Amino acid sequence: MKKRRVFYIPGYDPIHPRRYRELYRKEGAAQAAISGYEIALSPKEKGGNYGWRVQGHIDDAQVDAQFEVLVWSDIVRDSMSASIPGTYLQLVRTAWAYISTGALWRLMRLRKGPVIAALYPVGMLLVQLALAISVIVISAVWLPAFFAWLMAPQSSEGAQRSVLLSFFIGVGGAVAVLRWFKSKDNKLFAYYLMHDYSYSASALGANPPELEARMAVFTQTITAALHSDVDEVLVVGHSSGAHLGVSILADLIRAGDVPQTGPALSFLSLGQVVPMVSFLPKATRLRGDLHYLSARDELTWVDVTAPGDGCAFALCDPVAVSGVAPNGKKWPLVFSAAFTQTLSAARWKELRWKFFRLHFQYMCAFDRPKGYDYFKITAGPMTLHARYRDRGPSKSRIETPVNGYTDVAP
Repeated sequence: MKKRRVFYIPGYDPIHPRRYRELYRKEGAAQAAISGYEIALSPKEKGGNYGWRVQGHIDDAQVDAQFEVLVWSDIVRDSMSASIPGTYLQLVRTAWAYISTGALWRLMRLRKGPVIAALYPVGMLLVQLALAISVIVISAVWLPAFFAWLMAPQSSEGAQRSVLLSFFIGVGGAVAVLRWFKSKDNKLFAYYLMHDYSYSASALGANPPELEARMAVFTQTITAALHSDVDEVLVVGHSSGAHLGVSILADLIRAGDVPQTGPALSFLSLGQVVPMVSFLPKATRLRGDLHYLSARDELTWVDVTAPGDGCAFALCDPVAVSGVAPNGKKWPLVFSAAFTQTLSAARWKELRWKFFRLHFQYMCAFDRPKGYDYFKITAGPMTLHARYRDRGPSKSRIETPVNGYTDVAP
């Protein structure tokens, strides 16, 4: 094959899409140097979504790939606009959504890593709140005595004023503590992750209207590409973008928009967190789309995760564990990127505790690559189907249906 259109669906990320271009440029160059091929980036044609052009010289073949990022970062930013009190209200609502529905306990039967990742912002925000409250308590206990010593002797009225002053100083200090922690969230990720989980849990798994509207636009964009002169249309969904991809492609196929003689349609889901949504009671749309897409002949669906990624449901078949696998299930092909094998010991030691970075490793270079190479998939001469048609799924994959909600949208 010579020409490919690649549509990248990010996860819950407020950052400008140029971040993904720079990641591809840097890591693609690194992988090309390791694996002995060539990749060059240039600007894409004007118009349409943000993207870039990739020319790959891989396995003695030249391939032209046009990348586009299907942007929903503006929706993410709007959902992150909650104040500090608003974020703590989100914490309560989100915790209640997962605990009261039983979803939290069922998710723990799959992988503890992503559940711990989900509990992290709850714990971190509660620690921050406890520190802020301790400032108020310390101020209320110690400052009146300090003022009494400073202004002794003082009247009972003066003592009351010192108590009130101490309280307000404590409240001011508590607010300062909370604001300081929020200002450092680019390192702590507590607010960011809380907003992420809250966005999915706010409607108990149903897509918010603004997201549904954006997904409809994405569907139209991919449909147009399927009627262009390319050999493959590859949709890549990372993290939360994976379950958006499921619904987008299910809508596209239901509408009969996959031409019989057109490009190959491929779906690559990376680091998916589908169960975080599909295990919620009102995720009937997603569960129905998982059920439908997993039995379709119109596409090839490959799901890649890794146990080393503590933020993903590694090797959990998103269809099977959600309890909606049909009798004729074909997809996804589930296998591991096996970070401990595809990264050198030195590189793994460097990255193993950088959980957020590891969640993006699927789009990065591997210094000991095996059966998975993001840049060969996106810029190489083989379709996703041709590349993996003879590969079997990982034997350690999890297919046990543990979801308590298996009803689907009609």
